Amino acid sequence: MTGSPPTALRPQHPSPRSLRGLADAFGFEVRGGIDDLDVTGVAISSGAVHDGDLYVGVPGRHAHGADYAAQAAANGAVALLTDAAGAERAIDAGIPVLVAPDARAALGEVAAWIHGTADNPATLFGVTGTNGKTSVVYLLFAVLRQLGIVAGLTSTAERRIGDEAVTSSLTTPEASELHALLARMREVEVRAVGIEVSAQALSRHRVDGIVFDVVGFTNLSHDHLDDYASMLEYFDAKRELFTPERARRGVVTVDSEWGERLVAESRIPVVTLAVEPGADADWRLEVLDETPTTTSFRLDGPGGRSLETSIPLIGRYNAANAALAIVMLVEAGTDLDLIGAAVGAHGIDAYIPGRTERVSGERGPVVYIDYGHTPDAFAQALEAIRRTTEGRVVMVFGADGDRDTTKRAEMGAIAARGADVLVITDFHPRWEDPAAIRAALIAGARAAVPDREIHEIADQRAAFRHALALVGEGDAVLYAGPGHEDYQEVAGVKHPYSARDDARLALQEAGWLE
Repeated sequence: MTGSPPTALRPQHPSPRSLRGLADAFGFEVRGGIDDLDVTGVAISSGAVHDGDLYVGVPGRHAHGADYAAQAAANGAVALLTDAAGAERAIDAGIPVLVAPDARAALGEVAAWIHGTADNPATLFGVTGTNGKTSVVYLLFAVLRQLGIVAGLTSTAERRIGDEAVTSSLTTPEASELHALLARMREVEVRAVGIEVSAQALSRHRVDGIVFDVVGFTNLSHDHLDDYASMLEYFDAKRELFTPERARRGVVTVDSEWGERLVAESRIPVVTLAVEPGADADWRLEVLDETPTTTSFRLDGPGGRSLETSIPLIGRYNAANAALAIVMLVEAGTDLDLIGAAVGAHGIDAYIPGRTERVSGERGPVVYIDYGHTPDAFAQALEAIRRTTEGRVVMVFGADGDRDTTKRAEMGAIAARGADVLVITDFHPRWEDPAAIRAALIAGARAAVPDREIHEIADQRAAFRHALALVGEGDAVLYAGPGHEDYQEVAGVKHPYSARDDARLALQEAGWLE
């Protein structure tokens, strides 16, 4: 598997924009003749350039994008946008150059100008937080479709317009791809879009040029401390979404100190949502029933408004994600009674790839595949499974290589406290020693629960089959980490591997699934 980027969704009928008009609008220095040139798109990767694109060359970890300007020109780029250093490096590329102080910082606004994003009539929803972003975006998408509204989404798992989808490579796409996606959505009359917004997306200008109609906050917990120096710095990155430059209104889940802090520091009007009983909030969630396949809940809001529905997912945390999606829709102007009429009787018809996704059948152990790879995600999923499982809970998991190492001991500890048996395996070791990653997880687990039963099996396929051999009717297996992904990354190579497909195959081999 090469790891090449997926095909992006772009407008099929782009409107040419004057390159001279672009340069004048942003005050870019111009090197070369541009008066007779039009631009129809923008790309930050030379390999993703289409005919008529503006290629944007920015400094990277190992090279400067301007070094690839000649390749971009050969692929159809009409001009290069870069910084002063990039302009010197691309002097022989054979295309005009627009020079900006910081080309990456300019990318979002430039892409918005080229694609006319400001004229998009769709309602834009943005969701941030450590865990739950993908689920909220898919739940928004599901409710919108049940309301009869043509919807789109972009998430960690995929970019989707109705039934058309491509696999994602980043949680939030680069601004060049995101604005092209919105332009394509406008062509097919999408009326609402859910966008997953990571902290990195805000720090690295991926959502520049967009003003969201409503934004939502799920939670904040230990993650990405390889990118941010502290939890406060991580919070500050996400808080940026709750500013007038980024959004008009917000909905904040306030079951943590970070949620309360966001309400206090938000610079846009916000309403609050609470899951914990007795919490002071505008909207309150009460879970009514939990089973291995569904969770039903009631949502109470201001003025005595209320809604009862269910989701085909386990866990209070997923009910909280659904509640956040519903309140965001209300804040966008959708009547709660209308939402209730669409989802009240039969529930929210949502499918969320790889998020506590049940892959087992009616017989045998219940098996869930989950994308969770943070301590809080482990805790939430294990708690939900424990509440609906009579027998033992076995957990299969690993940890990302070349990512935040400070969370590994806590991941092991939470797994040991929440599961009866642990099977620790490799996830994406990348360039790290996989044995060292497993050792850190095992050490965290042993420190928390010294006598916990732990099996260390490096190969993912063997690890899951070993877990399956330890369970039977009434038991459950949580396979955490891979979720929707279809590869395992080792030493720079992405090897094909789907946990969902492999788990189903193993269940068939064991006679539990036909």
